[in-house]
Amino acid sequence: MDEVFKALADPTRRELLDELFRSDGQTLSALEERFSMTRFGVMKHLRQLEEAGLIVTARRGREKLHFLNPVPIRLIHDRWVSKYAEPWAAGLSNLKQRLESSMEKVFEIYIRTTPLQLWDAITDPDIRAKYNFGASVTSDWTPGSHFTFGHPSSPSLLGEGQNLEVDPPRRLVQSMVALWGDDVKAEGTTRLTWEIEPIGDSCRLRLTHDQLREGANDQLYGGWPMVLSGLKTWLETGQLLTTPGSLMYSQQ
Repeated sequence: MDEVFKALADPTRRELLDELFRSDGQTLSALEERFSMTRFGVMKHLRQLEEAGLIVTARRGREKLHFLNPVPIRLIHDRWVSKYAEPWAAGLSNLKQRLESSMEKVFEIYIRTTPLQLWDAITDPDIRAKYNFGASVTSDWTPGSHFTFGHPSSPSLLGEGQNLEVDPPRRLVQSMVALWGDDVKAEGTTRLTWEIEPIGDSCRLRLTHDQLREGANDQLYGGWPMVLSGLKTWLETGQLLTTPGSLMYSQQ
């Protein structure tokens, strides 16, 4: 949390985030053109934002792209902003909406756990339901196998797809079609890539949701910060994290 607040305290770094709000997945050269400072200066600010977890980078061929990572902002929201203070947090809500407009979204979080425990939390249907809005994912988790996504209170499937790559406990790549409404079903197939990397006594989890249509319905990817926050809370404390998403089916 200290690193996040420190990173946000600098106006130049906030401007860099604003630029990524407008267009996610930019190169260093593209960002450099928008600032009256040296390339080294922009690199220094980007490095501090990356160290704070507010941006993540990904290689696409020879290019290094910079993506916003809303998970730290979501964790701050979950820790200090109650449902009674939501109007006060309108700025964070606007931030979330502005983050979700590109064809590729990258989310990253560090969790104090082992790779095997993290893999099990992603693939075990009972554990998945604890932090994934009560919904579980069922599959035999073999390459090329089918998976389904559902909730006990839903009369039909919420989603389904294929496990394209299964490399436990390191990497899982899935194609997915959302089925919980006609609007998201019309978006067609997208792709999820889960990457687990051990870092000391913790793991870095990077989730990439791509192959999204430009301007795709934000229901497809808008819930990931809540899901990943809930996953971290469950693995580190054994507690359930109350989020707007987790209350989705509470009255049914």
